[in-house]
Amino acid sequence: MDVFILIRKWLIWIFVWFVLLSFIWVLSLKWITPGTTLLMMSRSGNNPIKKEWVPIENISKNMQLAVICGEDQNYCQHWGFDLKAIKAAAEHNMKGGKKRGASTISQQTAKNVFLWEGRSWVRKGLEVWFTALIELIWGKERIMEVYLNVIETGDGLFGVEAAAQNYYGKSAAKLTKNEAAHIAGLLPCPRTCRLRSNFTTRRSQVIYHAMTRYGIQLEYLE
Repeated sequence: MDVFILIRKWLIWIFVWFVLLSFIWVLSLKWITPGTTLLMMSRSGNNPIKKEWVPIENISKNMQLAVICGEDQNYCQHWGFDLKAIKAAAEHNMKGGKKRGASTISQQTAKNVFLWEGRSWVRKGLEVWFTALIELIWGKERIMEVYLNVIETGDGLFGVEAAAQNYYGKSAAKLTKNEAAHIAGLLPCPRTCRLRSNFTTRRSQVIYHAMTRYGIQLEYLE
């Protein structure tokens, strides 16, 4: 019995330390620029990584709106998880065919910054935990800022500044609606899709029309 009590105490301490350290980690990144992520490290073995951190003030509102329209249209309303999208994806996947995901921008940010590549229940549980933490501690504007700076935007490219410079020869601050929509159109397949491929072009057109309907006002900027 003493052994089980000791194990239980160790498990409790491990849990307490995990909660405390993860809270401190997330809190520190509210102000500190995240460095190289695990995804970037895994990609660096194949090609040199190009990335340049820019504050959200230097990222076009068009780009911010484009990723909302393309990746997470309820971004400004949910608290990290889009339950309607999750339900719709689950119903779609039960019918078979191509799998559909329902990850929000917040979930993608949590995965990109704190976790490794792969699929497992442990990783999914950690994703939920870190998503809840960044929603609580960072807020929508900081989540968007980090997301746009760490998201994979091409083969060896990370962040929208690197994408804007590589594809259009300009800074992310100067991206037009159409240019931002094309970069957002790449996000489901950044290493395999080309900027002017049929897939990216079709998807960017859908995003562009959504941007026009959504309007340029972003709730977290009001």
